[in-house]
Amino acid sequence: ERGWYLSAREQREEDDDEEEEENGESAPLLPPPGSNPPNLGTSFGLSVFNLMNAIMGSGILGLSYAMANTGVMGFSILLLIVASLAAYSVFLLLSMCTQTAVTSYEDIGLFAFGSTGKVLVATTIIIQNIGAMSSYLLIVKSELPGAVAEFLSGDESGSWYLDGRLLLLITSVCIVFPLALLPKIGFLGYTSSLSFFFMVYFALVIMIKKWSIPCPLPLSSAIETLQVSNSTGDCKAKLFHLSKESAYAIPTMAFSFLCHTSVLPIYCELQSPSKSRMQNVTITGIGLSFLIYFISALFGYLTFYDKVDSELLQGYSRYLPHDTVIMTVKVAILFSVLLTVPLIHFP
Repeated sequence: ERGWYLSAREQREEDDDEEEEENGESAPLLPPPGSNPPNLGTSFGLSVFNLMNAIMGSGILGLSYAMANTGVMGFSILLLIVASLAAYSVFLLLSMCTQTAVTSYEDIGLFAFGSTGKVLVATTIIIQNIGAMSSYLLIVKSELPGAVAEFLSGDESGSWYLDGRLLLLITSVCIVFPLALLPKIGFLGYTSSLSFFFMVYFALVIMIKKWSIPCPLPLSSAIETLQVSNSTGDCKAKLFHLSKESAYAIPTMAFSFLCHTSVLPIYCELQSPSKSRMQNVTITGIGLSFLIYFISALFGYLTFYDKVDSELLQGYSRYLPHDTVIMTVKVAILFSVLLTVPLIHFP
């Protein structure tokens, strides 16, 4: 009979559903030890590259000037303190995530200070990220035309490829916009690795070019015999130095380790995420950034001493005009800054 058949089939389906529920409840949440789960998440190395890309930017150009105004030892101590505080603040951020079981800045603000904290955290992140992206894009707009012009011979003024606004539009549409559309921050690890190698290249060139500029510094690149000072006292590094300009050193160094808005997105996509693993990513990224910062600042300072510019590469353009290596370094730094914009945009 048709009615009896349908009732029996429905009964069998109910029994099958109950059996599946029982099997699901008894099944282990984790795979057995012998099985190989799919390899998901961002690798340790790419996570380090992403964190370093968030850390390092245009601030590296002002560290030699900061060393000139604080001394070698004074700068080293301050830079170490700032790096340690940055690492410790990330440690506190990860501890808060562990205690609250949340992985977003807004939710941490909600747990800490209620709805007011959530709004304040979201507003602060928006303002900070918009300000950082705007400053980086402004640097590209103002510096890229000059970097391109140095590769050209003759008067090319008025050409479209020397228009900062047009160059900014092209680079934003062709580089920044596609990278900003990526669904996961882990995909940016490859471009972040390229940015890291640009910074390493910058530090190596600063080291090598220390022996290309004499000290005392020549008055101009065209007259090598005339010197600013005949005293070799201008060519001695100061271990400690204190002046009114020293107050500008601390904000410069603090900005150089600003990466906290990218920590939680990197943590969420980390392969086998854990507090200790993310701490290792943080220590590795901050440690390598500290090394690159210190090397470039030290050799930049030992090249110009008290005559170092607030923007380091300006001195090389003055004393080594049309130097191909210096010109490529300028372009590398600009593209490194440009590749940081999608990473800042992600949170």
